[in-house]
Amino acid sequence: MSDPWAEEFVFNLRYMKNKYKSKVLFAEANSNFVDILLSFLMMPLGTIVSVLKEFYEKVSIGSLTSLYDGLSDLHNDHFLTEGCKKMLLNPRSSFDREWSRLKHNVNDTRQPTEYFMCENWPCPDSRDLLNISMDYDIGRCKCGESLKKKIRLEYTEKAHDDCDGGGVFTVKNASFVVSDDLRVVPNVEGSVMETLKNLGITEMDGAEFDKTPFGLNEFMDLLKGSFSPRPPLTEVLIGERWMGLDREPRTLFHEMENETTSNFKKMILKVMVEKSTNKLLFAQSNGDFVDFLCSMLTIPLGGVERLLGGKTCLEYIDNLYRSLENINGDKYLKNPDTKSRLTNPKLPHGYMSPDGIIPSSDEIPPQLFYHYDAETGKKWLSDSIEDSGQACPTEFQKHDGYYVKRGITMYMVTDDLTITPLNMNSSFSVLDRLDIPLSDVEEVEVQVGLQEWLSILKASLTSTCALSNGLRIIAKPKPPPPPPPPRPKPRPKGKPIYKKQRILPPILPEQQEE
Repeated sequence: MSDPWAEEFVFNLRYMKNKYKSKVLFAEANSNFVDILLSFLMMPLGTIVSVLKEFYEKVSIGSLTSLYDGLSDLHNDHFLTEGCKKMLLNPRSSFDREWSRLKHNVNDTRQPTEYFMCENWPCPDSRDLLNISMDYDIGRCKCGESLKKKIRLEYTEKAHDDCDGGGVFTVKNASFVVSDDLRVVPNVEGSVMETLKNLGITEMDGAEFDKTPFGLNEFMDLLKGSFSPRPPLTEVLIGERWMGLDREPRTLFHEMENETTSNFKKMILKVMVEKSTNKLLFAQSNGDFVDFLCSMLTIPLGGVERLLGGKTCLEYIDNLYRSLENINGDKYLKNPDTKSRLTNPKLPHGYMSPDGIIPSSDEIPPQLFYHYDAETGKKWLSDSIEDSGQACPTEFQKHDGYYVKRGITMYMVTDDLTITPLNMNSSFSVLDRLDIPLSDVEEVEVQVGLQEWLSILKASLTSTCALSNGLRIIAKPKPPPPPPPPRPKPRPKGKPIYKKQRILPPILPEQQEE
């Protein structure tokens, strides 16, 4: 088996550093390099956690890593189907066909999109229309059977690649300048001074150019470094590697701008709070809130930027996103819809919840046809009805948008979004570990809707206390402390204090005893 991380292409990256060799000012990059950089925006959050865990021995991204690990450890019995768990731990992207065309695919561990059909085909209830799915054991055939049988897809059309070998997102031979904080601008568009100004570079005294090989390892470091509090290009090229463990949260409750939450489902969440400190301990929830959290792993990074208005508290990802918005798409981007696809990516077909949890839309599935060759017994899918063999149209089936089972099952969600089944043992284990007496615990009800979900999403990117930072927890006001006893008035200084003496009247002679 070949190493999925084996390098096949290495860039000779030319960059400028300051005279102290302690900071990268900018790098000059071609379209292939920028294509890989922009591909960060099309990666779902669950995929980012997965590939970084695969590549690095120890790495942590806010509360997303603990959310991912908790779902990974959650038994399959808690999910609607085995396929639901696989969807969350290895979410698909609407850019699957673009992945393979990059010079380096930082998502090289995931498999190409697969298709599944009914094992009982031809079914009496769907003889003229094949029901298929892009996910294993997700959705059902009209005959009632789950879609689990894998079927191969063979494209007859030329797969997007242009005859001139053009780029994936940017036009061939385009040149760009990438700053240390991941701002991207076309190379010397207008003037050198204007380019430097757009990159925020004001000091060039003693700067010098250098070259370095830049391959897959460096792109993985760059992806990881884009979540760090330190400039990623400097960290990758001349600095130490950041493992994501010392990041301090810089996030507040997210206030939506020009959005309405009236069309989105709201729920009441029971939260356990330490009364003496007003600190959130854990939340008690049903499957609705767990699906709320599960859905975060399916959203592409560009979609997170759009939902949060380009203010994610990830400074370098924000810069990359805003750079794409400011690039002249007609001149530097491959297709007219490239900018909108990356800045407002759609969810893969089948990932949208019917409750409208995510204010987005899912992609339209491709039109495919099922072919069967009676002589050879070959069965396959194609994008053309004119392919060989007998053909019939297909219809995509998807699950109902939920991931975990409903009913009597309850879950405990800790502050770092770790999800476990709720029981008495798990609840008291948390209190025992934190050394908190039961008398100091209070149950508070919090209403959670789209605005609160976005706040948790924002906090999860940088903080290991995503619930505390994402929710406004208001405990009952503590009784005021008793007033202190009155203090005696101080004596004036510098004046002697004399005790007033009682003066008795003189004794008269007649009053004297004889």
